[in-house]
Amino acid sequence: MVWLAFLSNWELVEDKGAKLGIFCTAPAVRNTPANLLCEIIATIMLIVPVFALTSKAVAVPAGKVPYMVGILIWGIGLSLGGPTGYANPARDLGPRIAHAILPIAGKGGSDWGYAWIPREGPFIGGVYAYYIALAAGILK
Repeated sequence: MVWLAFLSNWELVEDKGAKLGIFCTAPAVRNTPANLLCEIIATIMLIVPVFALTSKAVAVPAGKVPYMVGILIWGIGLSLGGPTGYANPARDLGPRIAHAILPIAGKGGSDWGYAWIPREGPFIGGVYAYYIALAAGILK
């Protein structure tokens, strides 16, 4: 769908990074340890509050949880989305594969050297979030 939406632009745009950016995430500043840490922190900041909001110990009315999670995701995007593109392996991997296989005029590489960060950072952050929530008594 994205490829079709931008079909008339592929030959007009020369910037290979801009073409890749339509499909997947890229760091604002390429610094592997800092980029990985940002993904880990963003995931922790998502998962621990979601655990809390859905915990029986916290009395959040069921109808309010989706709204609160949406606001949480929005806040994380505004605060931690800039350095690496926003804590979401699905937002990166599938579109990166699409970029690699679709015929796009003048495209560059799909930057597979960076692709592991938005995939592994959230997994690592999820594990840390679980243990933080467990230690905080959110999970019983």
